Amino acid sequence: MRSSSPRSGFPSPRLFSRVPLAGRYPAAVALSLLALSPYLILTTATTLMKPQITREIGATPFELQLTSGMSNAAYAFGAVAAADLVQRVARRHLYLLCEAGFVVSSVLALSAPGIGLFATGVVLQGLCTGMLLVCALPPLVTGHPIGRLRTTAAVVSLGLFGMVAFGPLVGGLVGSLGGWRPLFAGLATLAAIGLTVGALAFEGNEPPAPRAKFDWLAIPLALGTTTLPFFGVAWLTRGSFSDPEFSVPVVCGLVCGVFLVGGQYKKTEPLMPVRPISNTLPVVGTLNAMLVGASFTTLLELTEAYLTREAHYTPLRVGTLVTPQIAGVFVAAVLFRRLMATRWTPYLALSGTLSVSIGAAVLLAVSTKNASALVPVAALFLGFGAGAGVTPGLFLAGFSVPSAQIGPTFALVELLRSEAAFLIGPVLLHLALTTGLAEGFHLAVVITLTVTVVGVLLLIVLYLLGGARPQPPDLESWLSGRSTAYHSPALLAGLRKP
Repeated sequence: MRSSSPRSGFPSPRLFSRVPLAGRYPAAVALSLLALSPYLILTTATTLMKPQITREIGATPFELQLTSGMSNAAYAFGAVAAADLVQRVARRHLYLLCEAGFVVSSVLALSAPGIGLFATGVVLQGLCTGMLLVCALPPLVTGHPIGRLRTTAAVVSLGLFGMVAFGPLVGGLVGSLGGWRPLFAGLATLAAIGLTVGALAFEGNEPPAPRAKFDWLAIPLALGTTTLPFFGVAWLTRGSFSDPEFSVPVVCGLVCGVFLVGGQYKKTEPLMPVRPISNTLPVVGTLNAMLVGASFTTLLELTEAYLTREAHYTPLRVGTLVTPQIAGVFVAAVLFRRLMATRWTPYLALSGTLSVSIGAAVLLAVSTKNASALVPVAALFLGFGAGAGVTPGLFLAGFSVPSAQIGPTFALVELLRSEAAFLIGPVLLHLALTTGLAEGFHLAVVITLTVTVVGVLLLIVLYLLGGARPQPPDLESWLSGRSTAYHSPALLAGLRKP
């Protein structure tokens, strides 16, 4: 059985005494950022480095795209797998194992003479980081006094999207100046530092359910939900929308996702708390995170492709032009720190979606003549949108379940967000390339903008029909395990009233 006690997984005093920096908030922040940052930087840095990597290891574009897709799939799957493993394995042990695994996988990738070893290393990087997300973030959120929660919220925002926003600049530097192997060596070094900090600071705990059975429903379905669609979209690098190699894996993977969520909703003791987050606030927050994540990733990929292939900018110039997104993410993190404990969090999440829409509208006016002036403006709005839209949505879901379930909740939301973000982008990019970038870029941006605006309107309607009213979260009760922080009305509750 899975433990649902609010004190599940709390530090063991015996283990606590052996960890010299246990309970130190700065150390907890450091180990969380070091766990997530290396891979998240790589997710957006790779695009601008692809030509160089392709030449040096003799890979085809399809092989490199498949490697990237399977790595993203491994990240999403790893979060779900970790949610299962932390029931039986101490978080500290799993953290140290995954951080060491990231070091080894980085060494495999940087030393690879060909695509086989490189792909193995990069996919393992994604798997380890997905597991680290569930190992490292929940203790940072729930294991410190309530006064730290606002800062923690900002740290999570910077950790998730600040590093993603920093990736293109790193990729541009490497793509123009060379040195992708030293970059992987640097990532391995960061992970080694994270391993050291974790050994000194990560508190030990007794597993909450050491005899819990393997979830034969959730884990295989999560594997199919991630790997099948990501293979399908990677196929577009060498095929077309009409190929069964594209359509069959994507459809089968989405069906697996439906059965995964539906099965977890019906289970009395689910791995991931689907039923508790099926109310208005967490549903709106999760859908908002999915919408913003997908729009941001798609627009970034489209912009990089347009500037590289149509405007013929160097990778460094492209990375520099989109760098203002870092400032946008930072502003969003600061705002979330101020607003997290107030009733304004849903509005901040909505402002993120609106900001992404503004960024898309600016990109509609981009041409090869004015890209240097307009792309930084669009990047600023996109960065703010990503920071303000995703992390508040994540916390709207996390605060709607007991604090002991925040890890599985983060795993579920990240699975859904990753599914949306890394599926839609490659599809619209393929559409733009096959149409011709001069026209295809703007067509794909129009589609993304339309989906985002329609999505905003639907989320507002869903929020209003739920009868939700702005409310500050009850953080004290949530941290103590007495209740959830949000008491959200049921989905579409307004329509159910007599």
